[in-house]
Amino acid sequence: MNSTVSAPHPRSTSRPTAKFLQTFLHLIAFGLIGTSVIAVLFTLLGLGIGLLLVAGIGVLFLIGLVYALFGVGWLEIERVRSLYELPVSPLRWLPRERPGLGGFFRNLGRNLGQSRMWAGVGSFFLATLMGALLVQVLNALWNLLLGAFAPADGPESIHVAFLLYLNTDQKIWFFVGALLCVIIAAGIVAVHRPSCGSIINALGRSEQLQRQVDTTSRQRQGAVRAAEVERTRIERDLHDGIQPRLVSIGMTLGLAQQKLAADPQAAGELVKEAHVSTQAAITELRQLTRGIYASVLEDRGLDAALSALASRTHIPVHLDIRLSKPCGKNVEAAVYFTIAEALTNASKHSRATECRVIARTQDHHGSPTLWARVEDNGIGGARVIPGGGLDGVANRILAAGGSFDLSSPTGGPTAIEVRVPCES
Repeated sequence: MNSTVSAPHPRSTSRPTAKFLQTFLHLIAFGLIGTSVIAVLFTLLGLGIGLLLVAGIGVLFLIGLVYALFGVGWLEIERVRSLYELPVSPLRWLPRERPGLGGFFRNLGRNLGQSRMWAGVGSFFLATLMGALLVQVLNALWNLLLGAFAPADGPESIHVAFLLYLNTDQKIWFFVGALLCVIIAAGIVAVHRPSCGSIINALGRSEQLQRQVDTTSRQRQGAVRAAEVERTRIERDLHDGIQPRLVSIGMTLGLAQQKLAADPQAAGELVKEAHVSTQAAITELRQLTRGIYASVLEDRGLDAALSALASRTHIPVHLDIRLSKPCGKNVEAAVYFTIAEALTNASKHSRATECRVIARTQDHHGSPTLWARVEDNGIGGARVIPGGGLDGVANRILAAGGSFDLSSPTGGPTAIEVRVPCES
């Protein structure tokens, strides 16, 4: 049996060398320019503090310092992120939350307190220090090479770097020093990634953990809010619908009991009326429990549940359901009740004449998800009102780790789109 082994791609061998050369050039640029940038930052700080009491002029310099620091942090994060391909999102300027001058200064303080910005500034200072040291080492290397090949009738000693001088008659030490400078320069470049890169990389990990914490917090808040909305709906339906009907049934049976001996025929009519009201109360209770839990989901799955839901809707519903696999009871229930709420709103409020329901199991960013969309041709204008039905299903989707999107401009149409990760 013949087998072939493909040669490695040229990029795989040249990539480390290219990164090394890029880092080398970056550090030289930092050594030449970074010190000037740091001088400007400290100048703004000094002028801001020194002129703070002179008609408040120093405030302008301090404001400029905030923007300069943010620019330095953004540039450094972008540099290290692109150079070493780190999974870190770009630094973003936080938007203003309040109007007016007070909102402006409050927003400056929020952006000044961003840890990501200070991580970028710290990495910039460290890279500048390493770059300045690299420039001095390269300067020493140049002087050593000049000394090694200097003519015999030249100066007796040559300044290498700092306070180091070498006699021109000791040529061997010039070559030893040059080799040592090359090793030091390579060491500085090699240390750059684990030093500056680790700051940004650690920032990326902390950012990822923070996103996970925020997501969990939003899911918890969504679950609490969804439960609160559902409880309020149940209380309202019981208080406004079933409770008065049961009270009426009790009063009707009481009247029937009083007329039973004197007027049996009238008592019988009252009992029939109470029986009809009892049947209506049972229907309302069944509808109420269906809003809490759909047993057809457990018995026949989401496809059958949506078919049954469409058959009970008063307007035509076109179903396009393609589910390749079950996605878990909680996920399917969240999507089911969202579609149920959308169809209820379409039939009661939007004056729609038809609806379309689409549901798919998809592969979203490598993970299986349940995606659904409900469209109607109504007048639009639907809004998520706190405590309303859409608020309840939106929080239910959020609690399941999904996303809820409502588009309902005035004049229509209305479209609700949800995407929920399938349970593993």
